[in-house]
Amino acid sequence: MLTTTNYQILWEKLPDDYILPNDPVDNINQPSLAAALTESLQLSGRLPDTALTATNYGICATVNGKIVVKAPDWAYISRITVPREQVNRSYTPQLQGEIPTIVMEFLSDTEGGEYSIKETYPPGKFFFYERILQIPNYAIFEPQAGTLELYRLNDEKKYKLQSPNEQNRFWIPEMQLFLGVWQGNRENRHSFWLRWWNEQGNLLLWGSEIVEQERQRTEQERQRVERLAAQLRAAGIEPEL
Repeated sequence: MLTTTNYQILWEKLPDDYILPNDPVDNINQPSLAAALTESLQLSGRLPDTALTATNYGICATVNGKIVVKAPDWAYISRITVPREQVNRSYTPQLQGEIPTIVMEFLSDTEGGEYSIKETYPPGKFFFYERILQIPNYAIFEPQAGTLELYRLNDEKKYKLQSPNEQNRFWIPEMQLFLGVWQGNRENRHSFWLRWWNEQGNLLLWGSEIVEQERQRTEQERQRVERLAAQLRAAGIEPEL
């Protein structure tokens, strides 16, 4: 339990009969943006068995005796401490695992709630992530313009807007990764995407990019073999292929 001047926070299991919000996603591209973030983590070996990534998935707390559920567009939780079947419907930090490392919201035409600091019930998203859950990193992404804001808890446990590095990326120390915006093609859509880069500045690849990389390597090797064979033939030697 966490008690502050104005509110008391309990980490309680969500009742089995609690009706979770079933709102549709705001934008058809939101599931793709979320899936892209998870895919590169998994393929690069940066998604431990105990980790959980979630899309439009309820994260819960009981505030002053009332259940609060917020569903970020994407979240990364580094470690859950219960079997996965216990977090199928929702997740309660502290009770079922660690506080999320980062939550993200993708702005839509109905933007505004992502910045809400409303304290009264039900609290706004910004307030809930900052003051109740105290999630260390909160990202707000505007897909159409390709703009990314990253808020990080400071020593006073308040979100402070961060400045990106020279490559326009943000360092997430808990993940040892950079987060930034990349423009290009995925799923037949040319747009802005959120991507991960490692400490050395190398992009974490998607599956389609790994396949293309391997295809290029195979083609380069084929061309090398053909060049060697031509050189041997020019020298009067028939190569054994």
